[in-house]
Amino acid sequence: NLLRCFTCDRLCGGCTAPAPPARQGIALQPVMPSCEPGPGPACLPTKTFRSYLPRCHRTYSCVHCRAHLAKHDELISKSFQGSHGRAYLFNSVVNVGCGPAEQRLLLTGLHSVADIFCESCKTTLGWKYEQAFETSQKYKEGKYIIEMSHMVKDNGWD
Repeated sequence: NLLRCFTCDRLCGGCTAPAPPARQGIALQPVMPSCEPGPGPACLPTKTFRSYLPRCHRTYSCVHCRAHLAKHDELISKSFQGSHGRAYLFNSVVNVGCGPAEQRLLLTGLHSVADIFCESCKTTLGWKYEQAFETSQKYKEGKYIIEMSHMVKDNGWD
């Protein structure tokens, strides 16, 4: 079991971090004593995401690490095909990194796309449309595809 160690401010199973200094005359009392070295895992950094979406909105998150990815309001279409199955088209996303752009011949023609990945767990999620070469596909430029197998619905779905 990993617990938050208030001495080192990490999820801990065995560390020997010194206590942080008291601030403004207030002594900090750890909820649990400083972790002692033991058979548990080494201190692990806490998961933090670059962006958190408001809890009042229905959102999509990474199925692997639960990093927020997009608000439901940013969903454009549910009828897209990714490399490995169904995918959704979003106007904007958060907590994703973008790889280099490359030209790919997709079902709807030639596009310049860049793979996108979760910034937290580095899983490839889909791609970003950088450029569409056919006039009828220009609406996709700057939009994002995320495959359903990499998303989970969060906050307010019934």
